[in-house]
Amino acid sequence: MAEATLAEKYLRLTREALTRVRSTPPARSFLSGASEDFLSMARAYLADAEHFAEKGDAERALAAASYAHGWLDAGVRLGLLDGGDDDQRFTLFR
Repeated sequence: MAEATLAEKYLRLTREALTRVRSTPPARSFLSGASEDFLSMARAYLADAEHFAEKGDAERALAAASYAHGWLDAGVRLGLLDGGDDDQRFTLFR
């Protein structure tokens, strides 16, 4: 049961993180495409995580949610995505 609880926690955290980020590069820049790629990968892994959770596969749900969040976190860290000053959902540095 702890595994399911952990998967649920990370699914919730990743859903919240995805709603908070936004693309930061100008629309016509090369980096705008990279930003959209990071968002696309995060959405795809989150969809996989939700699918696995619905099937009762908490281990794969947790893994996929972790990948999804990793894409978001890396995008914020690189400056491709803006996560605000949210250091609860993203690894920020100063």
